Amino acid sequence: MGHASSLIAIAIAAFVLPLIADRLRVPAVVLEILFGIAAGQAGLALLDESEVVAGLAEVGFFLLMFLSGFEIDFGRIERQGGAQILTGISVFAITIALAWVAANRMGHGPFVTLLLATTSVGLVLPTLRSTGTTSTRLGQAVLISALLADFLTLIGATLVAMVREHGVGWRLLDFPVLFLAIMLLLRAIRRLAWWFPEKFERLFDPRDPDELGIRSTLALMFVCVGLSYLLGVEPILGAFLAGTVFALVFRHRGTLEQKLSGFSFGFLIPVFFIHVGMRFDVGALRRPGVLASALGLLGAAILIKILAALPLLLRRLSLRETLAAGVLLSTRLSLVIAVAEIGARLGVLDRALESEVILLAVVTSTACPVAYRALVSRRSAGAADAARLGSAA
Repeated sequence: MGHASSLIAIAIAAFVLPLIADRLRVPAVVLEILFGIAAGQAGLALLDESEVVAGLAEVGFFLLMFLSGFEIDFGRIERQGGAQILTGISVFAITIALAWVAANRMGHGPFVTLLLATTSVGLVLPTLRSTGTTSTRLGQAVLISALLADFLTLIGATLVAMVREHGVGWRLLDFPVLFLAIMLLLRAIRRLAWWFPEKFERLFDPRDPDELGIRSTLALMFVCVGLSYLLGVEPILGAFLAGTVFALVFRHRGTLEQKLSGFSFGFLIPVFFIHVGMRFDVGALRRPGVLASALGLLGAAILIKILAALPLLLRRLSLRETLAAGVLLSTRLSLVIAVAEIGARLGVLDRALESEVILLAVVTSTACPVAYRALVSRRSAGAADAARLGSAA
């Protein structure tokens, strides 16, 4: 196919695949990756990787990271108190330790430690909502642990990338400089919102004909991405921090979040995941030992999260609920693919290992939410949590 035909095929797939995913009860993202594999050069060769498709995929990637930060509910985190956050940090610390051991045992480099430590808030939160466990003690523990895992692994991957590209030296100061610049931007936005509240209210007006809310969020994202490029920091961290800044300043975002999610997940983010599938190296999985290595990586990824969830027993969760938490935290999708993209670009992941990671993302994002639903039903989770809260009171 030519470039134009490829773009048309991707546009049609972005519309049709979610409808099929609903019937199959799997995340649409999984079908988008599989479509990219099947229709790309590794499959039927129906899609060509043009500059237009690659550019749209990169913007979709930035939007995916921006929304990951944008969806953080800082009000909810503050309501949880320090004990919940400390528990989440302990879960992450155990995850890193186990991931380090597993990566070394499997003969991989330290970068794989970060891959195994990731999770996917983008799938954790919808799963919690669909089972009615978001506001329970179990749901809050899982959500805080997932948020911390996403944030800390992304920072870790960025630091590794900077050391790999520039070595240990003064260039590492670019990392805190980016944080300082974004903090100054945060203070400026807060001051402006305080001085001109009526102007900022327009950002959240669902009837605004100029869609200033969408414009402002995209402007903030690209400013932070541009700063990241200037400072030599991973641009996806800039996109993530931009979303985090917006979520921190504006706690009540009205319909803006739905608009931005619709705009992003409606086309640009699906293009990114289809593009990931197009770059999937199917041939690498046919090499001797690679498939066995992929299964080992998958088993380690799930076992690590289950064992790391054991501190949640200290939050008065049952063993079954702790197992459910570990299973759901094993869900990996957008961030693990993002970290794998960084590793491939740096040359610390070969094509075979990158393919194993994508396979890991497809399997866990499909199977782990289903397993969580089987372990925790809406009624039993709500009743059990209510009983514990009642006894504690």
